[in-house]
Amino acid sequence: MDETAGIYAVQSAYLERHVQVGIAQGRVLSVEFPQTPTADASDEHDLLDRIEAYLQGERDDFADVEVAMTMPTDQREVLSAVRQIPYGEDATVEQVGHMAAGVEPDDDGGKIREALAANPAPIFVPTHRVRDGPNGMPAAVEGRLRTLEGL
Repeated sequence: MDETAGIYAVQSAYLERHVQVGIAQGRVLSVEFPQTPTADASDEHDLLDRIEAYLQGERDDFADVEVAMTMPTDQREVLSAVRQIPYGEDATVEQVGHMAAGVEPDDDGGKIREALAANPAPIFVPTHRVRDGPNGMPAAVEGRLRTLEGL
């Protein structure tokens, strides 16, 4: 991946909005879905090509994309577990709790749900594959990603 730091954005006809990615030191810091990207966002990054291809139906698990996981350990473990859910498959909050090493799920999945909701990098950390949990993206985007992957 191109290691140039910055904010990059691509218009997605499928999502009917932009996908904006923040990158530093070769790692994805954030993914957002604004109607209009920030003024200084560039449309020149190799990762944008992959996002466009994915949104046009090309299978990509983005497993090789480094995501900066700068959050508490429990949340990092949950989001790392979510990255293991294959393209086209989904899991429940309870299943993610069992997959997350060292995270003791509470009765209502509260810790797991908090981590899913705080996801800084949707698409690369595919919380849209957790069918009964929150995620870090607008509901319309989640629905389209689930449809795209046949979920």
